[in-house]
Amino acid sequence: MPGDTKLIEFLVENDDEGERIDVFLSRKAPVLTRSRARKLLDEDCVRVRGKAVKPSFRVQEGDRIVVEWREPAAYLLEPEDIPVAIVYEDDALIVVDKPPGMVVHPAAGNYRGTLVNALLFHAKNFSGIGGILRPGIVHRLDRNTSGLMVVAKSDEAHVALARQFSDRTVKKIYRVLVHGNVREDSGIIDMAIGRHPSDRKKMSTKSRRGRPALSRWEVTERFGPVSLLDVRIETGRTHQIRVHLSAAGYPVVGDSVYGSSKRRIEALRDMTLRRILSAMKRQALHAAGLEFTHPVTERLLSFSSPLPPDMASVCETLREHAARDL
Repeated sequence: MPGDTKLIEFLVENDDEGERIDVFLSRKAPVLTRSRARKLLDEDCVRVRGKAVKPSFRVQEGDRIVVEWREPAAYLLEPEDIPVAIVYEDDALIVVDKPPGMVVHPAAGNYRGTLVNALLFHAKNFSGIGGILRPGIVHRLDRNTSGLMVVAKSDEAHVALARQFSDRTVKKIYRVLVHGNVREDSGIIDMAIGRHPSDRKKMSTKSRRGRPALSRWEVTERFGPVSLLDVRIETGRTHQIRVHLSAAGYPVVGDSVYGSSKRRIEALRDMTLRRILSAMKRQALHAAGLEFTHPVTERLLSFSSPLPPDMASVCETLREHAARDL
């Protein structure tokens, strides 16, 4: 049984002139990766002024680009009655506060218990641009990262939101607990990020083909050998905050992939601190702030989320421990 037909249209503006069409498409619609854009181009699913073009085609101002494809039949997603915090909802979008431990969307071997399954129980209609397994998903958070996400309920909202992410006009603030007594009050980490040179499952600032990545951080509280930061990311690279902070010498508490958090905890002389930090069973990273322009009303929407119970408990215990040492 064939899947649904999807269609996106773009009008090339002056600033885009001369760009390769595969690059143009992946930049304007992040839901279309460059490799997926090339595949659609090779399959004659992309037309400029009514004619099929290839990946090397250079766009010109005024070109009207139509991308149309048919999704293959896939695993039928099942709505599941899983509690999820809805922060805001209207006909165009939903803003959710994702708990830690929840996968955002289904993938091979993991088709149940995801945020998508939960949202399909809550509402039936979501945009289909992201594909059958990712309805409405404009951006993602790692499984063990908690916090705010926006999900599109219509294709039009999806395209408009994706463009804001691509244009870096979406404001995203994360609250992060890191190893180290960060001396400066604020700073900027400007390091390109790409695949790790030897471990393809990881990202790295030492990649030979890294993409620009910028993170701004500010200390909000200090607990001796641990600090609480607010981090605003100007770009959205995979694992950006975890990679950047590890490279800067302040790895995220509880991060088992970047920065050897377990080894750092075991090296602490203070046994109470060891016990407190060991209670953090995942990376202490929370998407605490999200601000964007509504894709229909064009009203500026701003949302905030308090620390989830696990991070809040660790921070409170750290405060109490620090107060006793005064």
